[in-house]
Amino acid sequence: MTEPCDLTATEARALIGRRALSPVELTQSCIARIEAVDHAVNAIPARDFDRALVAAKTAEGAVMAGAALGALHGLPVGIKDLEETEGLLTTWGSPIFARHIPTADCGMVARIKAAGGIVLGKTNVPEFGAGANTRNVVHGATGNAFDPSKSAAGSSGGSAVALATGMVPLASGSDTGGSLRNPAAFNGIVGFRPSPGLVPSETRGFGWSNLPVLGPMGRNVADTALLLSAMASDDARDPLAFPQCGQHFSPPLGIDLGRLRLAITPDFGFAPTENLVRRAFAQRAAAIAPWFGEASEAHPDCSGTDEAFEVLRAIGMVASHGAKVRERPQDCGPNIIDNVAEGMRYGVEDITRALSEQTKIYRRWQGFFAGHDVIISPAITITPRPWRELFPAQIDGKPTRTYFHWLALAYGATLVGHPAVSVPLGLDEAGMPFGLQIVGPRGGDALVLGVAAAIEAACATDPALRRPVPDLAVLRAAPPISDMPEFKTFG
Repeated sequence: MTEPCDLTATEARALIGRRALSPVELTQSCIARIEAVDHAVNAIPARDFDRALVAAKTAEGAVMAGAALGALHGLPVGIKDLEETEGLLTTWGSPIFARHIPTADCGMVARIKAAGGIVLGKTNVPEFGAGANTRNVVHGATGNAFDPSKSAAGSSGGSAVALATGMVPLASGSDTGGSLRNPAAFNGIVGFRPSPGLVPSETRGFGWSNLPVLGPMGRNVADTALLLSAMASDDARDPLAFPQCGQHFSPPLGIDLGRLRLAITPDFGFAPTENLVRRAFAQRAAAIAPWFGEASEAHPDCSGTDEAFEVLRAIGMVASHGAKVRERPQDCGPNIIDNVAEGMRYGVEDITRALSEQTKIYRRWQGFFAGHDVIISPAITITPRPWRELFPAQIDGKPTRTYFHWLALAYGATLVGHPAVSVPLGLDEAGMPFGLQIVGPRGGDALVLGVAAAIEAACATDPALRRPVPDLAVLRAAPPISDMPEFKTFG
């Protein structure tokens, strides 16, 4: 029998609305699942169970009183440990903030609570979200939901694993080089990178940069869109936020794929995609292509993407973490130290060249989308590897150019600000989840989610392509991930 925590968010919300499911029952079920399996994966290291149960009881009272209910009313939510939560430990995965308890919620968390969401805990991250392997010295490593010895990716790794294992029906994430999409792909759930500004953030240091965004994660597309409806808003503190967004974003999920022109690419012409991933993608692309009006192998001209992203990302790291590296180097991990050092090497000419190149690449993408409606690719270049590996130094025997080069499939879309989503489509030949990336045109958030929903629905009855589910019995019986060597080390 399905436990309440295994219901989709949309199913649970509908049951709560018609008084067929108590928010208390749902919250208790999520807590029980965390207590049963989180020892194996370490997805939610900071928990707020007592206050969550009080909030659930209040939510139950509102339902029984016939009060107006928000979009997320009574739904437990995991919040990524890069976003501040009032009264709940927020560490950014750094020993500098190991005891930091905020006195107020960040804007995104406040909107989730205003929509009726119940914060159940904080999901694990790499130090300051740097790198795509969820490890830190405060809370330790997060293991993949399908094999705890392997990487959950990152930086939203804890959120992805919590969703995959049924600990929460919804979770927040953020994305610069694929931090929503990469862990979604590795753990068989949905991660959506919205257009910059759709989900405002008042805390971004470079307010005009389009690289970092906040976004939703869910077990399916409808759940992800539901969370987005609460996260999307206007906020004058974020210069990229746009007033016309208003308080809600409800994307149409009924898309006729037969009217769309599909571009198919395994690598965008520059990403170091593993052969195993190429084979899995080719199988899925062959299945999907006939559903579209037109389909062809094509991609935008992405030349210069690596160089531009590397510079712009690095100067953002200097702005955010340069002082920490100078003043407390002993409390900073190798990723942060190396990123700041890289950023300090760039001069004015390097930065202006990167900004100019970003603009040129963006304009080439607009020309490409004049002849195509949507692009599909793998979401990530490799199948999951052990989390003890700091980063993939080689892919199919070829060296990667940076510690985040293996994220190139994701940061290609990041650089130009186009919306993108990772949707789970079965397992690869290594037995690990495969994520399909769908990239839309400028401002095409609703289109991307609509296409994702249509593909998800078409694959739902196919055992080889539907969303994979981890073996919870194996996780329940597994030894604690904290017993593994190098668990609480910088990664």
